[in-house]
Amino acid sequence: MQIREGGCLCGSVRYVLKGEPQVAVVCHCTHCQKASGSAFSVNLLMKEDQYEQRGETRIFVDAGDSGLPSYRHFCASCGSPVITVATNLPGLLLVKSGTLDERNDVQPQLEIYTEHAAKWHAPVAGTTRFAGAPQA
Repeated sequence: MQIREGGCLCGSVRYVLKGEPQVAVVCHCTHCQKASGSAFSVNLLMKEDQYEQRGETRIFVDAGDSGLPSYRHFCASCGSPVITVATNLPGLLLVKSGTLDERNDVQPQLEIYTEHAAKWHAPVAGTTRFAGAPQA
């Protein structure tokens, strides 16, 4: 079983991922841009039972395209975004890949909300791209 560890910038929040992500996604939505302070966010879609956390996070309640709440967890001390729990993805959560201790083996498979991507951002090689959210 693949084990990955990560945490926030100050180390107050630490986590362990047990198993492989369902998918790695580059999200260009305007909410991820604002929440990350960057042009996009790279997220690992994990089953909730694959994630174990030490330390407390604060939560900002957001809403996505679906209108359903998304719970953005961040470190109360340093502000690092750690995970997002989206109610339209029951049993799953999104781990912010920038918080992983080792990120070199994370290869995104999807890019979503590319209609909001920065014009200077070239598509990530090997990804399937969607202008909005992929439809199931």
